Amino acid sequence: MKSVFQFEGRSVLDHGRDVHAWFIDLYIHLTQGTPLHLKWRLPEWIYNPEFIRRLLPFEILKTYQIYHDCGKPFCRTVDADGKQHFPNHAEISYETWMRYAEIPEDGQIGELIRMDMLAHTAKGEAVDLFLQHPEAASLILTGLAEIHSNANYLQQLDSDNFKIKFKQLDKMGKKLIAKFNQKTVS
Repeated sequence: MKSVFQFEGRSVLDHGRDVHAWFIDLYIHLTQGTPLHLKWRLPEWIYNPEFIRRLLPFEILKTYQIYHDCGKPFCRTVDADGKQHFPNHAEISYETWMRYAEIPEDGQIGELIRMDMLAHTAKGEAVDLFLQHPEAASLILTGLAEIHSNANYLQQLDSDNFKIKFKQLDKMGKKLIAKFNQKTVS
């Protein structure tokens, strides 16, 4: 993970650590009410206490966030233009993580790694399937930390790419909150 670069000058491991650092800033803000230290664009639903209540334990999230791309060194390709790609990296990362799993929590972390991209890419019926997972809130919050980490590093917080990714996560969060509210009313 140290030898493969997520972006120029930033290894896959550095990327995981930075995603976790962004997550810490948001997590402490949401759970303790402290001011944010980083520059965020937050959706309205983020302050719903039901969303925060459904987050997985901090230590599990920390390990998942740092190692979520651990398989990228094993699936990296470079196209004719010199641009790198990581096809099927979530599944390869899951397989890589599980190869070294030692404790029961490793299986849960592996599943988070496997589902990592769903918060960013699920469409149509796949959204409803994703939102049925008890990990959905944790994956969406991690997704927010990741897009902010990447955009900050690349100095693209106002880019169309960031806005598109934010919009996807915002839709997921709204649907998840609506799902929570339906269960409360029922």
